[in-house]
Amino acid sequence: MYHKIVQILAQSLLHYIRRNQLLKAGHRVGVAVSAGADSVALLRLLLDLRKELGIVLSVIHFNHKLRGAEADSDEQFVTDLARQYKLQLHRASEDVEGYAAQQHLSLEAAGREMRYGYFSRLLERDLDRIATAHTQDDQAETVLLKIVRGAGTRGLAGIYPRLPVQGSQFSEKTVVRPLLGTGRRELEAYLRALGQDWREDSSNRDLRHSRNRVRHGIMPRLERHLNPAVRETLAEVAEIARAEEDYWQQQVALVLPQVWKGSALKLSVLNDFPLGLQRRVVRAAGESLGLQLEFAHVEDILHVAGDAELGKSGMLPGGWTVSRTPTELRFDRADSGKASSDYEYCLRVPGRIKVPETGTWFEAALVSPRGGYNPDHLLDSAMLGKELRVRNWRAGDRFWPAHTKSPKKIKELLQELHITGSERKLWPVVVQGADVVWVRGFPVPAHLRFREGVENALAIKERPSGEL
Repeated sequence: MYHKIVQILAQSLLHYIRRNQLLKAGHRVGVAVSAGADSVALLRLLLDLRKELGIVLSVIHFNHKLRGAEADSDEQFVTDLARQYKLQLHRASEDVEGYAAQQHLSLEAAGREMRYGYFSRLLERDLDRIATAHTQDDQAETVLLKIVRGAGTRGLAGIYPRLPVQGSQFSEKTVVRPLLGTGRRELEAYLRALGQDWREDSSNRDLRHSRNRVRHGIMPRLERHLNPAVRETLAEVAEIARAEEDYWQQQVALVLPQVWKGSALKLSVLNDFPLGLQRRVVRAAGESLGLQLEFAHVEDILHVAGDAELGKSGMLPGGWTVSRTPTELRFDRADSGKASSDYEYCLRVPGRIKVPETGTWFEAALVSPRGGYNPDHLLDSAMLGKELRVRNWRAGDRFWPAHTKSPKKIKELLQELHITGSERKLWPVVVQGADVVWVRGFPVPAHLRFREGVENALAIKERPSGEL
């Protein structure tokens, strides 16, 4: 049984690597090992295949310094593993928490940015490929999260097998994900067959993180009640979407020069395209200006394009506007001499942050639901992460206050309150990722309200700056 499990998994991995052209003979390959089961299994598998692949292996470990002694023990485990197999070890540690606070990023985003920055430096000087242990389960969870948060085929494509690292000197060098066709259960069975230990990251059980709620709660229920092969099915969705996205990127690249000149779209050409191509062309035009347009922004732009009223305009992120002339759809940026009124700050849970633009403090406090608070103002702390963000609302933001029938654009909610002028522009919201979870003056969303029996609820408090 031992040999069968090992042989089947090794051959499956070899097939995936060759089909996706991830590794070639002579490549210097660094395996990113966190000490968890997935990355330890990837290392052991590539050790078995390195002669057949003709690659030179080394080990990479990045210590985020977020879990104290536990993180240091993980680093020692990886160090011992590299020494056991006589592999070169590349390791680094960074103050991710400090960087997150400085850059106003979540811990997850800051950790990824610093980790991939380290990967880039290794690829520039020492390595040809870095292999990370993203699995089929990670792919399925990513696709499900993208669906829930709203995504087109680009989002549904999920995690790509190859991630090019930008930079003129090493643009051909990539991060690769050889395990995207392999499930986590298979990898753990493989390690048990080998008698190989691994370490469990305690933060992977923290249900305040949305991915963990999907992994430990939602996905098992989908398997039991809807589709036992839901992980494989969602991974197939990503495979299909990647091929669709590759095709459409080629098509958009061909037609964009016909319709996009300078900072304007030619209406005579754009309006002849089918709706799906119109949306992609608008998004590509925005990206050429450095704009990341969400679906709502694209729809607003096409609404302006289709309106016969000349001079019709709309607001876009980053101070950009779009307006219609008789022949063009023009993108313009607000006067660069004026200071941007957009703001965004990281809010730890629990924690507080001063927001100069509103003249107030924001506090995320863990409180007892029995402390006399209005239930409409209390969030379920277990459904939110350790990091939120306070910012002004942006075009396209939507919110669903409790006791209302459906979500609305925040723009419409503020119109109902007759909020105007600079006060409206600076009106604060609290977000987790792309989701608005709190808006000043409105009840929290019904699906995020604290539940009976929860010991700690989360209250977002705003107070004048002079009170603290």
